[in-house]
Amino acid sequence: AATTSLVVGSLVWVEDPDDAWIDGEVVEVKGEDIKVLCTSGKTVVVKASNVYPKDAEAPPCGVDDMTKLAYLHEPGTYTGNILIAVNPFRRLPHLYDSHMMAQYKGAAFGELSPHPFAVADVAYRLMMNEGISQSILVSGESGAGKTESTKLLMRYLAYMGGRAAAEGRTVEQQVLESNPVLEAFGNAKTVRNNNSSRFGKFVEIQFDRSGRISGAAIRTYLLERSRVCQVSDPERNYHCFYMLCAAPP
Repeated sequence: AATTSLVVGSLVWVEDPDDAWIDGEVVEVKGEDIKVLCTSGKTVVVKASNVYPKDAEAPPCGVDDMTKLAYLHEPGTYTGNILIAVNPFRRLPHLYDSHMMAQYKGAAFGELSPHPFAVADVAYRLMMNEGISQSILVSGESGAGKTESTKLLMRYLAYMGGRAAAEGRTVEQQVLESNPVLEAFGNAKTVRNNNSSRFGKFVEIQFDRSGRISGAAIRTYLLERSRVCQVSDPERNYHCFYMLCAAPP
């Protein structure tokens, strides 16, 4: 399909031994051989199968959000609504306070910088507008920040679906406060992470028709049970055991 769409004037990416990828313009098409005038000034002849279309709209300095790109290939990666988060290994409270939540509330996706709150906001709006359940998948290797990202997503959903405090604790408070209990019974110190989740969880937050949180459930709980009977040095068992030992008489 890529070869048929290549015509003189097409913008393309060409593999280069020094720069990995160079963009250029097709100046001649002879069957499988494509002549490309690169922005670096040199002209190359390459096989059509080694040429990738370039998004003419994308700015030369790149984009801060990869969903703005139009093609799925290595030189111009296209993805769906995926947020790539990096663990800074320190707290950055100003990035996740109530002022920041207010900014992302109702903002069009991509209008502001990529943020967990933007992902949560899209899911919440789709749920309200379409009336269909939404899922957010949080994945990554150990220590990448899955647990913290999940807490941020839940905090935003609690912010959107919260209600005025009536009798005692609100439902959304109870949902957020369940985290430390879960971590006590499901998290342990590993070589790479002092607070590593040793279980898989599917957190389901339920909303009523008006968009308020009505309840929550943890549907699956895949615990690493081998940790209970044997722990390799210098790792630890589940936090709960140490909390019980450290508790007052």
